[in-house]
Amino acid sequence: MKRRSFLLTGAAATIALPAMADAGPIIKVVKTPTCGCCTAWVDHVRQAGFLVEAQDVDQDALYALKDRLRIAPELAGCHTAVVGDYFIEGHVPAEDIARLLSEQPAARGLSVPGMPMSSPGMGGPGAGDTFDTLLVGPDGATSVFASHS
Repeated sequence: MKRRSFLLTGAAATIALPAMADAGPIIKVVKTPTCGCCTAWVDHVRQAGFLVEAQDVDQDALYALKDRLRIAPELAGCHTAVVGDYFIEGHVPAEDIARLLSEQPAARGLSVPGMPMSSPGMGGPGAGDTFDTLLVGPDGATSVFASHS
Protein backbone atom coordinates (compact mmCIF):
# COMPACT_ATOMS: atom_id res chain seq x y z
CA MET A 1 0.00 0.00 0.00
CA LYS A 2 1.45 3.36 -0.92
CA ARG A 3 2.03 6.00 1.70
CA ARG A 4 -0.11 9.08 1.55
CA SER A 5 -1.17 11.71 4.01
CA PHE A 6 -4.43 13.58 4.09
CA LEU A 7 -5.04 17.00 5.54
CA LEU A 8 -8.71 17.59 6.12
CA THR A 9 -10.10 20.79 7.47
CA GLY A 10 -13.42 21.06 9.21
CA ALA A 11 -15.44 23.88 10.67
CA ALA A 12 -13.85 23.61 14.10
CA ALA A 13 -10.64 21.66 13.58
CA THR A 14 -7.86 20.76 11.23
CA ILE A 15 -7.46 17.03 11.12
CA ALA A 16 -4.20 15.52 9.86
CA LEU A 17 -4.76 11.92 8.87
CA PRO A 18 -1.59 9.84 8.40
CA ALA A 19 -2.08 6.93 6.03
CA MET A 20 0.60 4.54 7.27
CA ALA A 21 3.19 4.27 10.01
CA ASP A 22 6.41 2.29 9.90
CA ALA A 23 4.92 -0.27 12.31
CA GLY A 24 1.81 -0.82 10.19
CA PRO A 25 -1.39 0.92 9.30
CA ILE A 26 -2.67 3.61 11.61
CA ILE A 27 -6.40 3.97 11.87
CA LYS A 28 -7.17 7.64 12.46
CA VAL A 29 -10.57 7.90 14.15
CA VAL A 30 -12.55 11.12 14.36
CA LYS A 31 -15.39 11.12 16.87
CA THR A 32 -17.26 13.29 19.30
CA PRO A 33 -15.99 13.27 22.91
CA THR A 34 -19.27 12.15 24.48
CA CYS A 35 -19.89 9.01 22.41
CA GLY A 36 -19.18 5.94 24.54
CA CYS A 37 -19.81 3.44 21.74
CA CYS A 38 -17.15 5.17 19.62
CA THR A 39 -14.64 4.72 22.44
CA ALA A 40 -15.66 1.06 22.76
CA TRP A 41 -15.12 0.59 18.99
CA VAL A 42 -11.66 2.18 19.25
CA ASP A 43 -10.88 -0.34 22.04
CA HIS A 44 -12.09 -3.20 19.80
CA VAL A 45 -9.82 -2.13 16.93
CA ARG A 46 -6.83 -1.67 19.25
CA GLN A 47 -7.40 -5.12 20.80
CA ALA A 48 -7.28 -6.55 17.28
CA GLY A 49 -3.74 -5.18 16.96
CA PHE A 50 -4.26 -2.00 14.99
CA LEU A 51 -2.53 1.25 15.85
CA VAL A 52 -5.24 3.82 16.51
CA GLU A 53 -5.17 7.57 16.87
CA ALA A 54 -8.48 8.97 18.07
CA GLN A 55 -9.34 12.63 17.86
CA ASP A 56 -12.34 14.23 19.52
CA VAL A 57 -14.03 16.96 17.50
CA ASP A 58 -17.38 18.72 17.61
CA GLN A 59 -20.29 17.48 15.53
CA ASP A 60 -19.77 20.13 12.83
CA ALA A 61 -16.17 19.03 12.23
CA LEU A 62 -17.21 15.36 12.14
CA TYR A 63 -19.92 16.07 9.54
CA ALA A 64 -17.47 18.20 7.53
CA LEU A 65 -15.10 15.22 7.41
CA LYS A 66 -17.90 12.90 6.25
CA ASP A 67 -18.79 15.43 3.52
CA ARG A 68 -15.18 15.75 2.44
CA LEU A 69 -14.83 11.97 2.18
CA ARG A 70 -18.16 11.89 0.25
CA ILE A 71 -19.80 9.54 2.72
CA ALA A 72 -23.48 9.49 1.81
CA PRO A 73 -25.88 10.16 4.72
CA GLU A 74 -27.43 6.70 4.36
CA LEU A 75 -23.99 5.16 4.98
CA ALA A 76 -23.18 7.27 8.04
CA GLY A 77 -22.31 5.93 11.45
CA CYS A 78 -21.38 7.80 14.60
CA HIS A 79 -17.63 8.02 13.90
CA THR A 80 -15.38 8.16 10.85
CA ALA A 81 -11.91 6.73 10.39
CA VAL A 82 -9.27 6.70 7.70
CA VAL A 83 -6.68 3.98 7.14
CA GLY A 84 -4.45 3.99 4.11
CA ASP A 85 -6.51 5.16 1.16
CA TYR A 86 -9.80 4.00 2.69
CA PHE A 87 -12.45 5.42 4.99
CA ILE A 88 -14.00 3.27 7.69
CA GLU A 89 -17.45 4.50 8.63
CA GLY A 90 -19.18 3.37 11.80
CA HIS A 91 -18.88 0.13 13.74
CA VAL A 92 -16.93 -1.92 11.18
CA PRO A 93 -15.45 -5.11 12.70
CA ALA A 94 -11.66 -5.21 12.88
CA GLU A 95 -11.52 -8.41 10.83
CA ASP A 96 -13.26 -6.59 7.96
CA ILE A 97 -10.67 -3.81 8.12
CA ALA A 98 -7.85 -6.38 8.05
CA ARG A 99 -9.43 -8.07 5.03
CA LEU A 100 -9.86 -4.72 3.25
CA LEU A 101 -6.19 -3.88 3.77
CA SER A 102 -5.10 -7.35 2.67
CA GLU A 103 -7.22 -7.51 -0.48
CA GLN A 104 -6.95 -3.79 -1.37
CA PRO A 105 -10.03 -3.64 -3.61
CA ALA A 106 -10.74 -0.65 -5.80
CA ALA A 107 -12.99 1.10 -3.30
CA ARG A 108 -13.36 4.21 -1.19
CA GLY A 109 -14.02 2.38 2.05
CA LEU A 110 -16.22 0.32 4.33
CA SER A 111 -19.38 1.28 6.16
CA VAL A 112 -21.65 -0.16 8.80
CA PRO A 113 -24.54 2.30 8.59
CA GLY A 114 -26.28 3.31 11.79
CA MET A 115 -25.50 1.62 15.06
CA PRO A 116 -26.41 -2.09 14.91
CA MET A 117 -26.64 -3.55 18.40
CA SER A 118 -24.50 -6.61 17.60
CA SER A 119 -21.65 -4.59 16.05
CA PRO A 120 -18.31 -4.00 17.81
CA GLY A 121 -18.60 -1.19 20.32
CA MET A 122 -22.35 -1.50 20.60
CA GLY A 123 -22.81 -4.85 22.29
CA GLY A 124 -20.97 -7.33 20.18
CA PRO A 125 -21.97 -10.72 18.79
CA GLY A 126 -25.22 -12.10 20.11
CA ALA A 127 -26.57 -8.69 21.10
CA GLY A 128 -29.56 -9.10 18.84
CA ASP A 129 -29.46 -8.02 15.24
CA THR A 130 -27.51 -9.02 12.18
CA PHE A 131 -25.71 -6.46 10.09
CA ASP A 132 -23.70 -6.09 6.91
CA THR A 133 -20.43 -4.33 6.31
CA LEU A 134 -20.74 -2.51 3.00
CA LEU A 135 -17.93 -1.92 0.53
CA VAL A 136 -18.24 1.54 -1.01
CA GLY A 137 -16.95 1.57 -4.57
CA PRO A 138 -15.20 4.43 -6.34
CA ASP A 139 -18.56 5.63 -7.70
CA GLY A 140 -20.30 5.39 -4.31
CA ALA A 141 -22.18 2.20 -5.16
CA THR A 142 -22.25 -0.35 -2.35
CA SER A 143 -22.04 -4.12 -2.13
CA VAL A 144 -22.02 -6.45 0.86
CA PHE A 145 -18.42 -7.02 1.95
CA ALA A 146 -19.28 -9.19 4.98
CA SER A 147 -22.40 -10.28 6.85
CA HIS A 148 -22.43 -10.61 10.63
CA SER A 149 -24.89 -12.18 13.03
